[in-house]
Amino acid sequence: MKNICTNEKKSVSLHSQFENMYIAIAGNIGAGKTTLTKMLAKYYGWEPRFESVGFNPYLKDYYDDIPRWSFCLETYFLKERFKDMLAVMQAEHTIVQDRSIYEGVHVFVTNNYLRGDLSERDYTTYMELFHNMESMLRYPDLMIYLRKSVPSLIAQIQKRGREYEQGMQIDYLKDLNDRYEEFIYKHYPGRVLIVESDDLDFENRPEDFRTIINRIDAELFGLFSEQNWPH
Repeated sequence: MKNICTNEKKSVSLHSQFENMYIAIAGNIGAGKTTLTKMLAKYYGWEPRFESVGFNPYLKDYYDDIPRWSFCLETYFLKERFKDMLAVMQAEHTIVQDRSIYEGVHVFVTNNYLRGDLSERDYTTYMELFHNMESMLRYPDLMIYLRKSVPSLIAQIQKRGREYEQGMQIDYLKDLNDRYEEFIYKHYPGRVLIVESDDLDFENRPEDFRTIINRIDAELFGLFSEQNWPH
């Protein structure tokens, strides 16, 4: 990470004219969203906002009994993500967010509904609540989708060792991946940067992180950021 860190100040100065952007990191459980959010926040000087996982009072119960707790869990997430969106709307600087409100609705809630883990009544109530919020929302200036296969997701979930995730079913991850594909490629109207991440280790290989930075710079700023790296 030496080259990346030494160029942090240069990057912040270079992009300081682009203020008040909203960047979202999308991807399935275990895709690397939190790690990339932290790294981009440090590199660009953006404010990071993270998903309420460690503090979600329903999360362990949800994985123990998804049909029983799906409505409670997803409503809690919706409440937290809406608060984040209000902060985004009021911010005068750029925010990078670990998972957007749109994924919560169109990937996770839709997945639970299609799997039969969320009743028609609860799904209708949830969607009505979301639609009431929708007029106050803002699409990200860029959504970065970390696209990862199910075997890679499983390997990462096992590696990080969160107890409540260890009993997660493979078909649940596969269904979430299918919902992500439908959401990103068919339904989401905003700007998306798709990162094929199976073979990337952007946390430990500077060249992999540099690849992502180059693509973000080109997408957001129209820059060929390779020119900004020392040779």
